[in-house]
Amino acid sequence: MTNPATPKRISDGPDPDIGTLSGESWATSAPVLARFPADPLRGALLDSRQRWRDLVTLAADLAFETDAQGRFLFVIPSQILGWAADSLIGQPASLLLADSADSRIFNPFRTTVTVRGQRVWVRRADGGVANLTFSAAPICDAMGSITGARGVGIDMTEYTTRGEQIAAALRRGQVVDHILGRVGREVLAPRMMEAALDALMKALGGEGTGVVVLHADGSYSHVLHQVGMGAEAVLDQAARLLAEHPETAAQGTGIDGQPLLTAGCRTRFGGHAGLAVWRSRYSRPWDSDDRLLIAAASSIVRMILEQEAIQGEMVRQARTDPLTGLLNRRAFLEEVTRHTERLDRESLPGTLMFADLDHFKPVNDRLGHEVGDQVLIQTAEILRGLVRPADLVARLGGDEFAVWMSGTDHLTAAERAEHLSRTAPRQLEEIVGADHPGLGMSIGIATRQAGSSEPMDSLIRRADLAMYEVKRHGRGHWRVSHAESG
Repeated sequence: MTNPATPKRISDGPDPDIGTLSGESWATSAPVLARFPADPLRGALLDSRQRWRDLVTLAADLAFETDAQGRFLFVIPSQILGWAADSLIGQPASLLLADSADSRIFNPFRTTVTVRGQRVWVRRADGGVANLTFSAAPICDAMGSITGARGVGIDMTEYTTRGEQIAAALRRGQVVDHILGRVGREVLAPRMMEAALDALMKALGGEGTGVVVLHADGSYSHVLHQVGMGAEAVLDQAARLLAEHPETAAQGTGIDGQPLLTAGCRTRFGGHAGLAVWRSRYSRPWDSDDRLLIAAASSIVRMILEQEAIQGEMVRQARTDPLTGLLNRRAFLEEVTRHTERLDRESLPGTLMFADLDHFKPVNDRLGHEVGDQVLIQTAEILRGLVRPADLVARLGGDEFAVWMSGTDHLTAAERAEHLSRTAPRQLEEIVGADHPGLGMSIGIATRQAGSSEPMDSLIRRADLAMYEVKRHGRGHWRVSHAESG
């Protein structure tokens, strides 16, 4: 019969109120058992055990002990990341490890050395993950062989996530600063855009990036700017994403499976455009940080688009007659020079036509400048309708106009001048009325033959002289200058 005063040993079986003690715990506790009566000793052990549990539970989110095979022998508290502690006893502790590089490098449940503060991603019961900081040590027997491990883990997910968010924000800030730095070194908007797109493409590991412009009704799109390759394979999908998500980042795939990311950047001037970045087919998919970065970059692209529109409008105004919208003298001469250089390469002729309104001053004097302006605007429309879109029409000043027709000889120009001299008076009469007869055009024509070395100022002089010959001989007709002067 067992003596009630004899202390209970591990070999007699675990006391359900005390729990299983490891060999090490038993070795340190055995002398105490020998010196105290059973009931006081049992109470002291229970109190000590409870204090230990309370302290561990307060300090850690997980405390564990595993055996030599890495199975859980002891786990507290009763709920760990959604797992019931009872359900984990006897299970391989590795089932808690998430599939991450950290867990493959270090397994806290089977450690062979003492570690502190090692972060590992573990699985929650709901399938999510948590980031725990582990301190763990191996358990060894009297021979020094490892028989398991024990340790504690503290849930750092919130701090890790917040730290990653801060780090990601800092990285985005650095990328945005880099893009702005690249942009700030340029002066012209197209160069600004190229710098911004190149920096963004590299920051996101893209194969290409571009600015896609959408038609107002969404029926048409084109790439306004592009850096890298492959825009043709993603254009349709990019346009669809931008139409469906004009204000936010969106992702999809190109026709060849390229990961595609877009962000809208509608300008203050009503332009509907968007930013698109694409990676090669086998690249990683986009993540939340990528989406935040392209959203931040879209603001820079929007700024550049608006700057481009302003610069374009300034150029247009500097090159355009404000009343008629035609090229002004300076822009016309610059464009004609470019046209003649191309014609010389292709061995084609070009023809210059000068047109001056007849009897225009009486219109201003009698009907006022508003009616005179209407006459000039209508004349511009008549001349636009006379030529192809690739040809040039300009108002040189006052009531003088010029037309340049590439690839056209003097015979074709004469046919058009004849049509103009017959139809223009009738159209202009609709503005001034029948009480102001004679309002028409005097036209001078000069052709620069294919392979000619005649300078442009000579061609202009010939067309101008031909036009004044018409003025001296009755007006309202046309004349061709055949002689080239050197």
